[in-house]
Formats: sequence, structure tokens, C-alpha cells
Amino acid sequence: MFDIGFQELVIIFLVALLVFGPKKLPEVGRTFGKWIMEIRKGIHNAKIQMDNEFDDAYKKEVDDIMKTLPGNESPDAERDDEKVKRPKERE
Repeated sequence: MFDIGFQELVIIFLVALLVFGPKKLPEVGRTFGKWIMEIRKGIHNAKIQMDNEFDDAYKKEVDDIMKTLPGNESPDAERDDEKVKRPKERE
């Protein structure tokens, strides 16, 4: 994600140590970790919701296309044309 090497991490740690102090630094680290987890959860949930919406839209589009093809009418659609009847199954 970020190109942060070991030297950059040491500098960030030293600056945080100077700013927050040694007693407050673990609490700040936990808070930062919680924020990162909440952001990741939010992104994950948004991705799942978008995938579901795209799947629903795709299925609807496929159903609409299938309805336009001959012989693929839905069974509950009313037919005015008496010529279109399926033969009865033989027992």
C-alpha cells in the first residue's frame, strides 16, 4: 500500500514518542489500530454491498434479455394468442 521502509517506521515511531510520551504511546497505538480496523470493515461492507447490487442488476438484465427471446416467456404471463399452447404430457 505505502512504500514505507524500516527507516521511515523508526522515524515515525520516534516522532510519536516525542509528541505523545512513553506513557500515552500504547493508548494512541491501540486507538489508531481500532480506527484502521473500522475503516477496513467499512470498506469491506461497501464492497460486498456493491457486489450484491451489481449481481442483482446483472441478473435482472439477463432475465429481461431472456424474456425477449422467443419461447422463453414467463409462465405467469397472459397469452392472448390461442395458437401458442404447449402440448399436454402423455401419461
